[in-house]
Amino acid sequence: MLRLSTLAVALTSALALVTGTAATASAAPVQAATAKVEPVNWTPCNPDPSKPDPKIYDCAVYPVPLDYANPSGEKIGIAMMRRRAGDPAKRIGSLFLNPGGPGGSGYLWATTTRFEPRVTDSFDLVGFDPRGVARSNPLRCFTTDEDAAAVFDRMVGVPVTPAEIDATLAADKDYTDACGRNAGELVKHMSTMNVVRDLDRMRQAVGDAKLTYAGFSYGTLIGATYANMYPDRTRALIIDGNVDPQLRLQNGLEYDRQRATGFELALGEFLKRCQTAGAPRCAFAAPDTRAKFDALRDHLRTAPVALPDGSTVTLSTFTSQVANALYAQSRQAPLARSLEALDQVVNPRQTLGAPAATGDAKLLAVLAPAALREAPADTPYSSDDSYYGVNCQDKPFPPAPKLFPLVARAWELESPTFGRYQAFDAPPCATWPAPALWSERYTGPWNHRTATPVMVIGNTYDPATRYAFAQRMQRELGNAVLVTVDVVEHCAVGRSAALNAVVTSYLVDRAAPRPGQLLKPDADPFPA
Repeated sequence: MLRLSTLAVALTSALALVTGTAATASAAPVQAATAKVEPVNWTPCNPDPSKPDPKIYDCAVYPVPLDYANPSGEKIGIAMMRRRAGDPAKRIGSLFLNPGGPGGSGYLWATTTRFEPRVTDSFDLVGFDPRGVARSNPLRCFTTDEDAAAVFDRMVGVPVTPAEIDATLAADKDYTDACGRNAGELVKHMSTMNVVRDLDRMRQAVGDAKLTYAGFSYGTLIGATYANMYPDRTRALIIDGNVDPQLRLQNGLEYDRQRATGFELALGEFLKRCQTAGAPRCAFAAPDTRAKFDALRDHLRTAPVALPDGSTVTLSTFTSQVANALYAQSRQAPLARSLEALDQVVNPRQTLGAPAATGDAKLLAVLAPAALREAPADTPYSSDDSYYGVNCQDKPFPPAPKLFPLVARAWELESPTFGRYQAFDAPPCATWPAPALWSERYTGPWNHRTATPVMVIGNTYDPATRYAFAQRMQRELGNAVLVTVDVVEHCAVGRSAALNAVVTSYLVDRAAPRPGQLLKPDADPFPA
């Protein structure tokens, strides 16, 4: 066990040495290169055609260069939607929004209700799909959903046996081979640096002298990169659910190891709060809730569990659903009910209402992402592959797929639920067909100073972007303030009235938050 742990440290340290020399590739802001751009050609649109048109939205597809080394060459279209400011007399400008991912569609975020009325009165809310995502020239590695399923269905989210590991790595290689065949030239130009260049053009195209922006999760990297590439073009930036930009761009393997520990910390706090709430508020509560959970997980490592309705809970479906529930407080009481129902199947006991409770376990029999992949036969490939398109250009990984099973064995020693799960997220990057050019990767420095402090928001138990990342983001940026929310959840804007009051003052008045604030969420995950 010790040798495995030592190997993992050696691998991540070696990768840091290999990639660390790139840190000076982007040593100065690149804001001198300002291109004249055409204005956005907005047309009225209805975000939900099934409902009456509220007549406050406009849509556009804005052309940007595919390759910024050849700005007059081929163009790709960025899909944009705006919700016009509610009070034109008080309008300040545009608030650009990105939900993260990478690969998250931000187009409909123009309709978000996360912000207070003073924000929506003062700004056009502008959502957009970044390059390669959804409506913006989606990056696609397959031509049909059937071709995609033939590869994805062979992948195991948490492979344990040699057969599962071999099948998963072989499918990963088939996936990246398909990307090399089908994704086209765009696959070479998916880095965050290019997304930021697109964002700067959109800022100019809507008529804003400086950028006002709110980015969530991976969207925090977009915001941090913009602040450092174009510090003098920055008005106000909120980044919520933060990555550690320096680590992410220097050492993908170590970044992912720490990400796994973040999920593990969030799970531990969820189980602790469940035990404190007790049953029936938290259905899974027990004298030792942690031990009860660990016993379920370890049982699934040895064999899947057949449910009375014929569905099956595997280690992969279980882990993906637990991870998914940690993203939002609203999912955590339902998760507790599902865990209790599964425990009743594994450890039968007489309990009133047991049949109904057992039905709650069905959630754990479905892979969280794969549950959405349903379409009629022979339909065109309806997903996109921007998640890996961005990650494999931003995050350096060793080009050796066979190392990842060793990494998984080491990581699960410190993160027994999520270490293996996270380790097997990265192998496609080991054989990705289009590593980013150095000229298309912004790797720092991260301390260029903006006139207004960047507002950094971190949740104490954020699973996907651990609190330590938010702390590092605040330290790495040249001028930033950290606001903390005590919650097990990913991102916080719109989940705390106290936080939203600070957000409004910051966006509208550019009032820097008071450092050191620890705020509470509005909701309780286990209400009485």
